Amino acid sequence: MSDWRLAVDIGGTFTDAVLLDAATGAVTVNKALTTPTAPLEGVQTAVGQLLSRAGVAPGEITAPIVHATTLITNALIENKTGRAGLVTTTGFGDTLLIRDEHRYDMYDLQIEFPDPPISRELTFEIDERTAATGEVLAEPTPPAIAALVGELAQARVESVAVCLLNSYVNPANERRLADELRRELGVPVCASADISPQIREYPRMITAACNAATMPIIGPYLDELQKWLSAEGFGGSVLMMLSNGGVVSADDAAAAPIRLVESGPAAGALAARWFANRMGEDRLLAFDMGGTTAKATLVEDGEPALTTTFEVARRYRFKKGSGFPVSVPSVDLVEIGAGGGSLAHLDQFGLLKVGPESSGADPGPACYGQGGEQPAVTDADVVLGLLDPDAFLGGDMPLDAGLAQSAIEPLADGLGLSVTDTAAGMYEVVSQNMAAAARMHAVERGVDLRGVTVLAFGGAGPPHACRVAELLDSDRVVFPVNASVLSAFGTLVSPVRIDLARSMPVKLAEVDPAERDGLLDELREEGRRVLLSAGVPESDIGFRYGIDARYTGQGNEITIWAGVGDAWEASDDEIVGAFEAEYRRIYGMTIDDVAIEVVTWRLSARADPAEIAEAGAEGLQTTAERAPQPASSRKAVFGREQDAVEVPVYRRADLAVGMSFPGPALVEERETTSIIRPGWNVTVADDASLIAVLEEK
Repeated sequence: MSDWRLAVDIGGTFTDAVLLDAATGAVTVNKALTTPTAPLEGVQTAVGQLLSRAGVAPGEITAPIVHATTLITNALIENKTGRAGLVTTTGFGDTLLIRDEHRYDMYDLQIEFPDPPISRELTFEIDERTAATGEVLAEPTPPAIAALVGELAQARVESVAVCLLNSYVNPANERRLADELRRELGVPVCASADISPQIREYPRMITAACNAATMPIIGPYLDELQKWLSAEGFGGSVLMMLSNGGVVSADDAAAAPIRLVESGPAAGALAARWFANRMGEDRLLAFDMGGTTAKATLVEDGEPALTTTFEVARRYRFKKGSGFPVSVPSVDLVEIGAGGGSLAHLDQFGLLKVGPESSGADPGPACYGQGGEQPAVTDADVVLGLLDPDAFLGGDMPLDAGLAQSAIEPLADGLGLSVTDTAAGMYEVVSQNMAAAARMHAVERGVDLRGVTVLAFGGAGPPHACRVAELLDSDRVVFPVNASVLSAFGTLVSPVRIDLARSMPVKLAEVDPAERDGLLDELREEGRRVLLSAGVPESDIGFRYGIDARYTGQGNEITIWAGVGDAWEASDDEIVGAFEAEYRRIYGMTIDDVAIEVVTWRLSARADPAEIAEAGAEGLQTTAERAPQPASSRKAVFGREQDAVEVPVYRRADLAVGMSFPGPALVEERETTSIIRPGWNVTVADDASLIAVLEEK
C-alpha cells in the first residue's frame, strides 16, 4: 500500500517538486522554471508533470503537502511588498528610520540602509501608554481609534502592523487596537506582541513591519494554492516550512509570514541533518547552490545550528547591520548571491565579478534562449563543456551553447582573454565567493571548516562542490541521490515545530516561579494550538525550554536551553552551569560575582516527522555486477589556461553500489550534473550517494 507524500519548493529560478512513497522510499522528482509574477503557475507545472511521470492521481495524495518558498525573502530584498501601514505610540513614528543608531561601517560617510518595508508616510501614531512595568497608563480612546481608522482607510493600506511601546510586557492596548482595526478595515492586521513579544523597540517593530508588509503577498497565494489543490482533488492539507526548520499549517503561516523568510534554505538544512544522521557524520557542511543563491549551513552533532535573530535584505552581504534584524528563530546559515543565474561583469577597476545580481527564471541565463544577454554562471559551465546543452532537464529544456558563447564574448574582450578562459574565470570567481562566504560564516562562530565533509545539493551545487571543497581544505564531498531537489525533500523529513519567545527581564535569583510558570503556560498553550492546527496528535507534542541571559549590566544575551517536558524543571544551579559553559565557549572567560539576568524565555513545541523508508531513486541499480561504463565522453575545461581534455560521461542511473572511478569525470542525471575534478576518486555508497575523495598530494 503506497503512502504518497508531496513536497514543493519555490526557488528564485526553479520550482522543485518531490513525490515520495513513505512505505517504500521510492522518490520521483521534477523541476520547472519559477514564474515570479504568478508563482502558482510554476507550482502547477512542476506538480502536474511530476504526477504524470509517476502515474499518481491527485486523490491518492492524502498526507499533508509540505511547501517551502522564497516569496517572502525575495519580496523584502526586492522591496516588492504590499502597501502596509504601521501604527505606533505617539512620539515613536520615526523608529524604523532611526533604527538602533548603529553604524555598520563607522568610516563610510555615505552609509546606506535599506528602505523600511513601511514608509514614514504610512506610519501613524496614537495616544496611549504602557509603562515598562506593564501598567497601562493610558488607553487609546474611541475617538482616537475612529480617526486612525479613517486615516488608514484613506491611505488604502492592504495590511497593518501595530507596535506599541512596551507591549511585550503587557499587550492589552495593542491587541485591543489590532482587533478594532481588523474589524473596521477588513484587512490583515498583526500585533507585535503576537509576532515578536521581545524587548528592544526597533527589532520588535521591524519584525512586525516586515510581517505586515508581506501578509498581502503570502495570503492570496496560499488561498489560490489551496483552491487549486481542492479543485484538482488532492486530499492533503498544506503545511508551510518555517525558517527554524519546522512546519506549520497554512493559516498560521499566512498570519506570520516573516517566519517563512528562510523557508527554502531551512528545508535544505533539515535534509542535510537527515543525511548526516543516516551516514553517521558528526560534522557536515550543507552546500546548497541553486539558480539564484548559494547557502551554507554547518551541521554539528546531528543538528544544524539555530539563531534567534536573522538579518534579511542586507544592503551589503558581508556587513552585519546593513539589513533588517528580524526577531524570528532561523537555521543559522550564510547566503550569498552565487547561483547558476548569477551574472558576471567587470567592476570599476576592470576586475571580473560574479553576482550578486541574478538573471533569475525570467529571462534566465543567455543559454536559456529567453532573451537574457548578460553572461551567467550556467553560460560559463556550458562553454567549459561541464554541462551538456542537449541533456539539461533530461532534454526537456535544451540550452543554446551559441548564445552562451555570445554572451561571454564582450566580457572576454574587456578582459583581453579568450571566451574559454573567461568562462573558467567565472567558474573560479563564483567558487571563491562561495568558499569565502562559508569560511567567514564559520570564523564568526569559532568553527574551523578544514576537513569537514561537504554535502552538495541544489541544481548548481554538484557542478561546483569539488572546487569549493578544495578551497575549504576539505577532501570529501557527498553527492546524494536527487541532489537538485534535496531542499524539497527536506520538508518531508522536517518536524512540525514552532519556536516562541517572550521577554520578562529578571535576575535569575529573583525569578518568581509562579510568574515564570504562568508565562510558560501561555507559550505552551500557543505552541499546542499551532501543532494541533497542523494535524499533530496532542500525545505527540513535546516541549523544550530555553532562556536568553546575560550578566547584569550587559547589553547582549546568549541563548541556552534548559530541559524538556511538560513543565520547567531546571534548577538555578543547572542554569548557572549551562550559562557559564556557553559564555566561556564564546568569550573564553566568565565574570565572577556578577549576577545572571534572564531577559527572554523561550519555548520550542515540536512533533517529530513520521518515519519513512530508505529514500531511493528511479532506475538506480543496487549491486555492482560490472565495472562502470561511460555512456559517452566530451571535452571539458577545468581551469584557466588549461587545455580541454576528453572526459568520460556516466549516467547516474547506470552506477551501482560499490562501483568506483577516478576523476576527471561527469555524472549526469536529469536535474543536475556532478563534476568530478581531476585528483578526485568516486565510490558509490550503499544509499547510492556518490562519495568523492581527494587524493593526497
